Amino acid sequence: MHLSPLQSRLAASFIASCLLVALCFTLFSPNFVLAAELQDAPPVILLDDVDSDLDISLGLDPDLGSPFDPLYEPEFAAFDKSILGRRQIKDTNVLKNNEAFPLNVDQGFTERFVFELSQLSEREPEIESLELRDEDHTWEEQEEGEEEEEQQEEGEEYSDDLNDESLDTEPADLSSPSVEQKLGKRQQGGRRIFISANTCLQPPAFNATKTTQPPPQLTLYVSTSTDNVEPGPDADASSQVSMVFTEGAIMYNFTTTSDVHVGVHAPNVTEIFDGPYNMKIAISTDGYYYSYNVDDDADLIWVDSDSQGALLITHNLTDSTDEGEQQKFMEALPYVLFAQDKSDPSINGVKYSFCGLEQYAQIATTKDGKYSNMVQTGMTRRGQGNFPKQQFFFSGLKPSTSYIGILANVTNPGSSNLVGSGGHVFKATNFQTKSGKLFSRDPGSNQVGTNAQELIQPDHGNCNIVLNLTFCDQVAYSVPSNPKFGNASVLAKFYDDYAAEAYGFFKKALAQIPCEAPVTQRYSLTRNCTDCDAAYKDWLCSVTIPRCEDFSNNASYLHPRAMNQPFPNGETLDNATVSLYAEKYGDGKVLSKAFMESRSSRIDEFIKPGPYKEVLPCDYLCYRLVQSCPSSMGFGCPLPGQKGFNSSYYIKNETNGEVVCNYPGSAHIFSGSSKDAVSVALTVAVLVLVSLLLAC
Repeated sequence: MHLSPLQSRLAASFIASCLLVALCFTLFSPNFVLAAELQDAPPVILLDDVDSDLDISLGLDPDLGSPFDPLYEPEFAAFDKSILGRRQIKDTNVLKNNEAFPLNVDQGFTERFVFELSQLSEREPEIESLELRDEDHTWEEQEEGEEEEEQQEEGEEYSDDLNDESLDTEPADLSSPSVEQKLGKRQQGGRRIFISANTCLQPPAFNATKTTQPPPQLTLYVSTSTDNVEPGPDADASSQVSMVFTEGAIMYNFTTTSDVHVGVHAPNVTEIFDGPYNMKIAISTDGYYYSYNVDDDADLIWVDSDSQGALLITHNLTDSTDEGEQQKFMEALPYVLFAQDKSDPSINGVKYSFCGLEQYAQIATTKDGKYSNMVQTGMTRRGQGNFPKQQFFFSGLKPSTSYIGILANVTNPGSSNLVGSGGHVFKATNFQTKSGKLFSRDPGSNQVGTNAQELIQPDHGNCNIVLNLTFCDQVAYSVPSNPKFGNASVLAKFYDDYAAEAYGFFKKALAQIPCEAPVTQRYSLTRNCTDCDAAYKDWLCSVTIPRCEDFSNNASYLHPRAMNQPFPNGETLDNATVSLYAEKYGDGKVLSKAFMESRSSRIDEFIKPGPYKEVLPCDYLCYRLVQSCPSSMGFGCPLPGQKGFNSSYYIKNETNGEVVCNYPGSAHIFSGSSKDAVSVALTVAVLVLVSLLLAC
């Protein structure tokens, strides 16, 4: 049969296709699945159930590991491990740049982390030849002494309860030359790495009444060696650096060109403490995420206290004279404050940890981002230089109690992935509350008078803090008070209105002075009416608003007031107490009005605080007033040794945290300028010289 051209081509294609299919079946035999029931199917073997017996039954060497083990690493003589791939690290946490990683660390275990440099942008600047240094310690000078002392103290604290192995947290000697080889002290083209961590929770003691010491600190291990990707207490010490946390915090930085491997080890003290540690760790190439500084002076100043509260203030937040710059600070609240009874050990072990203080401090400005009702905070210009400062007023404190205040701030509030977001903790400031006791019988002792049993309870003294006054805006301290008169706001308004009223009379007198006359016709070539106005206001507020201390306070610089007045509960000083003060300050029989009444009759008439002691105004306030105002206004000041001086003023001098005399912006840390001190000395010298000339 003759095929047409089209049929011929079709036949040829069909034959070729059949041959191709036959060839595929010949070369690649397919495996077809038969859906049939298996009567005696072997059991399924789970990887977790594979044991050494199965390995042996399969003819495997148990010492080489099982192929069913997910961490099994085959070994072939013809191939190097680097070709097969490095062994995976179990439970290694990956850290991101400027991101905190929170987790629990069980006692006796080590949590491991890795920070891979490959995550960083190539455009980030590289650091050349930077020194390896540790912000937490000056290792060359301090480690041998402090670390040895710390270990000795730990050994003494826990030697009765724990064996030596449980406290094996000794850091590596960072002063040794091998440290440069461990982490690469000088690496060209490397990256600066900042490691920081905070302990947020510590394991509680089984018996809190017997265990007064905090649990031992965590230990940080750091390695950049490919031979040590699991740094910890069991790793090769020559390839890692170790250091112990300090009060719940660690800061460490160095330069590297390799990935960073970190281990955090928790000591095993399960015989005494129960549960894990909780911590947060962060690595950054920009700076520390968590930080603290306890080497410099405290950034917090104790202003004053009463029996239930305390007022503290920061240093100037800026020294800029630009009003716009100052206003930026006045609109912000950059700091938080923590307060703790010094006798309460609950924050021991976490004093440098921001999250630890949030958890354990008795009083905190904020906790979990929420403000506490026990702390009032705001901005003020009161104090030295009239620059912006942040103030804190604590309430609900215990009388006659010593506290510490710890200032802290967050560099980037509201941002969790920026440097400094974890918080910075400053050096603690000591302060204490007033006793609230109303008087002592003997000025040289703490014995109370015979009528003391029925007096007001210690938490209701007659000195209360006032602040945020309108006219006397530099006043913020305890003043004579009476619970029956009203609350602190009513009390503050009374004193402020009284001072403002007296100031009004002064302004009328000052208006009679030709303040706008040419310089050569004014009352002074160096002072003007503005100086007089400011000097009078400072003096007036310090005199009309007395700074109050408990009558039971026997400091030598304090002056007794209103001793013939009844206390707020109606009780009076007993005759024996009055007689003792008469012998010390009077003629042995009668005390002068300066002791028996307040400086201002209005205080005894309206507030009726009863006996208290006054921190007298500083003498330089009066001298400055005389210097600054026209002589025609008739201002004069008693000099030291003259009648009336000892009951009116006290000489200002620098003391160890004591306010021996009252002045605008006074606080328990010296905040006056050296310029004031020089001015006072010159003024006193001039006045003394004038007095001698007049006497001649």
